[in-house]
Amino acid sequence: QVQLVESGGGSVEAGGSLRLSCAAAGYSNVYSNVRYCMGWFRQAPGKEREGVATITIDGDRSYYTDSVKGRFTISRDNFNNSVYLQMNSLKPEDTAMYYCAAGPHFFSGCEYRHWGQGTQVTDSS
Repeated sequence: QVQLVESGGGSVEAGGSLRLSCAAAGYSNVYSNVRYCMGWFRQAPGKEREGVATITIDGDRSYYTDSVKGRFTISRDNFNNSVYLQMNSLKPEDTAMYYCAAGPHFFSGCEYRHWGQGTQVTDSS
């Protein structure tokens, strides 16, 4: 079973930046020869969980929700089995718990099966 650990969250002023990191354990045992995705999700109090960004490990293609496009960048470090989320120009509406996730990449899309415990991101207005 893959275990994901997030770090890098914190509290920043509007317009500030944060870089989230996600370290994956069990990577070689589960996904070494499998097409898979890693992504970032977030959930604010009283709101539904939403996908923020996704990256395909096999093709290194990235996708973003419209609200963060141009401000957030997802990247990976295959050697260290890690994925990152660079967040610039943070807005109050970005305040949420951010979760790293991973799962197989099928033709229909990513099926997330493994989740981290989350890291809090707070943007003050």
